Amino acid sequence: MHKDQAVGAVLLAVSAIIIIAYIWLVFFPPIAGADILILKLTGTVAVAGIFAILGWIGYTLATTPPPKPIEEIEKEMGEIEAETSQEGTKRQD
Repeated sequence: MHKDQAVGAVLLAVSAIIIIAYIWLVFFPPIAGADILILKLTGTVAVAGIFAILGWIGYTLATTPPPKPIEEIEKEMGEIEAETSQEGTKRQD
């Protein structure tokens, strides 16, 4: 078995164990009130995760400089092409 397959098998086994433990804790709690605590933790982690991703996207949008206008890029490309063609004619002479 290759290393990637072993990692995949371990991830599958751990995921199955966590799913079974979660269902058991929610539907058959060993301690009174544990089911509510598990549901509250699940909701908190889900909401925090979603809004953390949303905040990261907002931060990225706020701190990334805007791209150059296409006209400016075309002008620079034209200048580079002109310089390249001038160098080519100088080398031929």
